[in-house]
Amino acid sequence: IGWAFKTTNMKRLGVDPGSGVLDPKIGGTDTNNDRITIEWTNTPDGAAKQFRREWFQGDGMVRRKNLPIEY
Repeated sequence: IGWAFKTTNMKRLGVDPGSGVLDPKIGGTDTNNDRITIEWTNTPDGAAKQFRREWFQGDGMVRRKNLPIEY
């Protein structure tokens, strides 16, 4: 299975890697619970334009969207 992420704005919403190929042996495993979760949160005032994992671990509100994967 080949896959690719697509977005309406590659400069703002990038994914690395943006595409790939799954191992052909995936058919022999349980894939019923496979999903991708996207999380987002507001950054602190004055934060540098560099991702920080701790933004998601503090007291701020973290929003998430689970996307089930269907093969």
